[in-house]
Amino acid sequence: MRVELLWWEGCPSHPETLADLHRSLTEEGVDTEVETVEVVSDEQARAERFPGSPTIRIDGEDIFPCPDAEPYSLTCRVYRRRDGRPSPTPDPDDLREAIRRRHADRR
Repeated sequence: MRVELLWWEGCPSHPETLADLHRSLTEEGVDTEVETVEVVSDEQARAERFPGSPTIRIDGEDIFPCPDAEPYSLTCRVYRRRDGRPSPTPDPDDLREAIRRRHADRR
């Protein structure tokens, strides 16, 4: 399983997301490295189809797809917690569920 965290320096939430991602992978019994990809330009953001920081991909697919992600650019991403509150990081329960689902699909 290839896991990537795409991030932009201007968005301060990527360290917390990386920690949550490592914790969720461990909790789900997934032994894999997380590749961190710094996005440094709008051109790279478009090439990477980067909807904002932080973005988590498993096997090249955004695990929280944005229906209206165009245009891709250097921006901070906003997630929704399960209780509806906006958050700069994915809800930990949603993160674990997405990892669990992707891991099960590979078996």
